Amino acid sequence: DDEKGKRFLKLIDDQNSLQWNIVAKLSSLVNLKWDSSELQQELETLVEKHSKITKELNSLDDSSIL
Repeated sequence: DDEKGKRFLKLIDDQNSLQWNIVAKLSSLVNLKWDSSELQQELETLVEKHSKITKELNSLDDSSIL
């Protein structure tokens, strides 16, 4: 189904963006010696979003995408 394929690609794009954001937040936290509760909260939120996207991707029917 064309819509599932589009959704799959959108989820992959969103997941990639979140991964880069997570790496940036982790780098900032390391530079601050893990001393930023604001960055820690932002990172936690990003990881939760990434997890939701990953679960949705895993639940898509692979055979209907290809």
